[in-house]
Amino acid sequence: MAKYGLIGKNIAYSFSKTFFTVKFEQEKRNDSYHNFDLESIEMFPDIIKQHDDLRGLNITIPFKEQIIPLLDKVDKEAEKIGAVNTVKILRDGRLIGYNTDHYGFAKSLADFFPIKEKTALVLGTGGASKAICYVLDTMNFDYKVVSRIASENTISYNDLNMSIMSSHCLIINCTPLGTFPNIQEYPDIPYEFLSKDHVLFDLIYNPRETEFLKRGFAKGSRVSNGLKMLEYQAKKAWTIWKS
Repeated sequence: MAKYGLIGKNIAYSFSKTFFTVKFEQEKRNDSYHNFDLESIEMFPDIIKQHDDLRGLNITIPFKEQIIPLLDKVDKEAEKIGAVNTVKILRDGRLIGYNTDHYGFAKSLADFFPIKEKTALVLGTGGASKAICYVLDTMNFDYKVVSRIASENTISYNDLNMSIMSSHCLIINCTPLGTFPNIQEYPDIPYEFLSKDHVLFDLIYNPRETEFLKRGFAKGSRVSNGLKMLEYQAKKAWTIWKS
């Protein structure tokens, strides 16, 4: 019997525990999956010490970048991305970091091609955002990253005008805004400039329809939540754990 789990903060909403619990039941495995809700990443080593039967972990907000210094090795793609969302725990205790977010996003985005133009706005700058940018680079998208404060590599929400909105057809929400229970929240973009040429992709999957997606749908945009992406990345994580 092996143990797996999710490391994050305020993760009661997470789908991962349900996904893997059902998977284990269907496959008649005695393995178990647990949520490890941490206040800070400093608590992570204690989790490893207390659970010597742990074989794999998923990592979510806000620890995808913070966990990297605590790992023994990081896969080349995860290193390029700068974020880890999957950890394999070897029999000798070594911790190996991977990123399966980029795989999940690429697989789920494929359902929305063709997109009018390969242009995108990435909302947010965290670990998930880094994986999304990695995919967009691979797919030769022209994109801008949007942050609360403009920097050398980002524009701010205040910079978003009709010209920028209309010329960027794919908009990906990588922020936690709108996640249950705060379902009334949404990224502060000028939704009035959305059209049927836009695709809105929200990495959030609880609720299934965020306010961000509702506002896009009302303008005729195609929309997707993050459930398919999560399923794809979870299956990829399982492949890594069992390899």
